[in-house]
Formats: sequence, structure tokens, C-alpha cells
Amino acid sequence: MRIEYLILTLVSLTVPILATAQSDKPEKTTKVELLHANSLEYDESIAPKTRRLIGDVSFKHDNAVMHCDSAYMYSLTNSLDAFRNVHIIESDTVNIWGDELNYNGNTKMAIITGEEVILDDSKMKLTTDRLVYDMNQKFGKYTTGGTIVDKENILTSIYGYYYEEKNEFFFKDSVVLRNPKYTIYADTLMYNTTTEIAYFYGPTRIYSEENLIYCETGWYNTITDQSEFSENSFMRSDKQVIWGDSIFYDRAVGYGNAKENVIIVDTVQDVIVYGDYAEYFEEREVTIVTGNTFMKQKFDEDTLYLHSDTLRTELDSIGSENRTLFAYHKVKMYKSDMQGMCDSLVYSYSDSTIKMFTAPILWTDSNQLTADTIHILIANDKVNKMHLINTSFITSREDSTYYNQIKGKKMVGHFKDDKLHKVDVFGNGQTVYYVSEEGSTDVDNVNTAASSDLIIYVDSNKVSKITFMTQPDATLYPIGEAPKEELILKGFAWHGKHRPLKIEDIFKWDVIETRKSKTPNKNLKRKGE
Repeated sequence: MRIEYLILTLVSLTVPILATAQSDKPEKTTKVELLHANSLEYDESIAPKTRRLIGDVSFKHDNAVMHCDSAYMYSLTNSLDAFRNVHIIESDTVNIWGDELNYNGNTKMAIITGEEVILDDSKMKLTTDRLVYDMNQKFGKYTTGGTIVDKENILTSIYGYYYEEKNEFFFKDSVVLRNPKYTIYADTLMYNTTTEIAYFYGPTRIYSEENLIYCETGWYNTITDQSEFSENSFMRSDKQVIWGDSIFYDRAVGYGNAKENVIIVDTVQDVIVYGDYAEYFEEREVTIVTGNTFMKQKFDEDTLYLHSDTLRTELDSIGSENRTLFAYHKVKMYKSDMQGMCDSLVYSYSDSTIKMFTAPILWTDSNQLTADTIHILIANDKVNKMHLINTSFITSREDSTYYNQIKGKKMVGHFKDDKLHKVDVFGNGQTVYYVSEEGSTDVDNVNTAASSDLIIYVDSNKVSKITFMTQPDATLYPIGEAPKEELILKGFAWHGKHRPLKIEDIFKWDVIETRKSKTPNKNLKRKGE
């Protein structure tokens, strides 16, 4: 029996090699070749022509070599089961280790199981407890949870699919990608181990020290730190949130942009900005928004709405918590107790000051205020004071014919309960205001006065008292007897038709025309108009 057993063993080891060598043309399906085993036995109780191999067992099939401690080899089905210390070397590039292996030589499909199944292709290492690997298609998958480790990333998921020739992994369910700079939680992710680019599908969150990014479609280049996100995407820092149909972000340089349906929420200042396109510079926290821009600033019991061609916000200085808003070109704003327009505007949150430049116009109640520059000081969410600098003018409409007017080089308007109650005029002060006799509802007289400096008191939007700081030149005319040239001060213009009476009006911009008079206010003309 021992001689017959030895002959049978030698024949079983050499026949596959001889058959392959004598064949001029390789078959489409090759046989699994036994290279070595310390002992061999036939075990017909399992299946016909089944061999039991024990001790330092190794097989070869095409470009793959398989090692194990023991195995069953099924000649009729060209398959095998291997046990303990399983090691597959495939094309000298892929190594797989596990506790058990089921391999079909006809389909070249390997199923490796164990407490720790490892696939290593030199670029990354996969660890799971069950791996299905197709040597023909160079494809592997796990469905019971796995971990991928490369030179700086660790990825875990429930399902994973590996395409060796493309160096691509496709992950599904509870996907987590950890990097020293960030952590990604995704529903579905595709990762290329050569380019090291991750593609996201489904709800995805990226956490880092700088921000949180959310999207439902996107990609992230783990080498360059550049990424792009879309479908309900947003980026949140500790001070603001940016939404957009698509968001691009370069973590290396701290730059991002958002396109279409952009919304930016400043959580510190309680400001919301809308637009078509936004850019974000991380170091100074500079944000620039263009295209259909719209801003909402929440006050205590009111909201300021503002529109312009471009909106820009930035920190006052690095490390500062205070921000400054810059709005420029065709600025128009609406608040229930105040409306305005100008070419450019600066809003400093540190001192709650709004500065309007280039032909600014401001309306409060029935008053129209103009100057070269206007500064609005806000305290406790209410207008506290206004500075009108150079060619200052305050106008209110008495009726369809008459206009009360205050003119000076500089003015300071004082407010109480959001209403103008006192005006200090400095330099070249002039006034025209209409008065009625006591008990009369008709305009009876008009008072014209000139004084270098003066103080005007206002009650119920009407001049109640004027204090002249220097000797005035004043005249009281009965209505109809005043010279017409004295009723319209130089620089007068009424812009009531441009006043935004509702929020929607801030998106309307018309060319400003001055009132036709002998002394039109040329300073209110804009360049190019």
C-alpha cells in the first residue's frame, strides 16, 4: 500500500505540469496546479477524486500562487478549499491573507474568510473578515465591513468593491474616511488609490478644524486638498454658513467659491446675504458676493434690506471678531423707518456705523437727506445720529408745491425714537420753511433765513424752532409774495420717485434726475448718467 500510495502521489503532482507543457495552445480554462504538500490523501467521502493535502501546501493557477497549511483539492470541479495561514500572491502585485479560502479555477473566483482577511497591493491595505476576489476581472468585494489604509488615510465602510486594474474602491453604507486634516462621513464614496481622489454620492459631511462641509455629490483630492461639492451643499465655519448649488474649496490656500443660489449667513452679526456667486478667503474671512445680491440685517424689532452690484465682508483685522460690510455700485436699502440709495456704502459692525458715498440720498419719515457723504450712527438697533458732510441738504415736502429746505456745509441730525428731532448746521446755513397761522391747515407764510451756524428743532416732522448761532439774515413772507428765486435753495432736488417704499423696490435702479430749476444740483449726477 505504501508503494502504490507513493506512485499515486507522484502521478498526481506531475500530470498537470506535463499536460501544460505538451499543449501547443493553452486552454481557456486551465487546471489548478498543486506545487507542494507534505502529505496527500484521497478522500472520496467528501467528493469524487478529492485530495486532502497537509503541511506546507501550495498551488499555482495562471499568475496566482496560493499557500496554506492544509487543503482539499477537487479535481472534477477544478476547485479547492484551503485552511489556516492562507496566502495568495496574484501577479506579484496583490497579496491576500486569510484563515480559509474557497477557490474555483474555472471562474477564478476566490472567497477568503477569517478573523482578519488582508489584501495588500503596495498602495493600500484592506482588512475585512470576508473577501470575494475575482482574479479574472481583477475585482474584489466585501459586504461585512472593512478598513482601507494607505499612506495617510484610513477608510471604513460596510460594503466595499475593489477594481485592481483601475486602482478604484467603491464604498457603501456608513463610510468614514479619516485624514490628519479632516474626517469624511458619507453614504457612498468612490476612491482612487493612484490619484487619491474621493468621489461622494449621497449625504456627505466633511469635518475639519476650519469648517464643516456638506454635500450630496462631490469630489475631494486628498493630495492637493482641492474639492468641489454640489446638491444641497454648504460650508459652515464658527462664524458663518455658505450655501450654493456648487461649492469649490481649496483647503491648502484657504479659498472657496460658491455658484448659483448662494446664501451666506453670518451667525455672529445675524446677517444673511444672497447672490449668484461668492468667493471666500479664509485667512481674513473675506467674502465677496455678486449677481442679484441681497442682504438682510436683523435689528431688534426691524430688518434692514440692502441690494447692490457687489457685497463684500471682512474682518476688521486678523483675530478680530468685528466685521465690516462693503456694498458698491447701485446701492439701495429699505428699513421701515429709513430708506436710502448711493453708489457705495460701508457698514462697520464694531461701532454700528453706516457710511454712504457718492450722491447718497436718505429718507426718514417725510425728510430727504443728501450730501457728498452721509454717516449713520446706530445705537440699540435704532438710528441715533447722522452726519451729513459737504453740500448737506435736508428737504421735506409741505405739499405738492412747497418744500421745506435746510442747507449747510455740514449737518448733524439727532434722532429720538427713530424720528429726527434736532439738526445742527455748521457753515453757510440756509433755511426755507413754511408756516401756518395758529388753527389754520393752510400754508400762510414762508420764512427764509441764512446764518453761518444754526440749530433747528423738529416736532412731528415740522420745524418747530430755529436757533441762530450768529446774526441771521431772515425774512418772513406772506405766501405768494416771496421771490421765487428765494424759495428754491441752490442744490435743491426732490427724489421722491426713487424712494423705495417696499422691499422689492431696492432692486429697481433709475437714472437720477435733478429738479429743473435755475440752480440744479449737479453734485447728485452720477458718472455716466
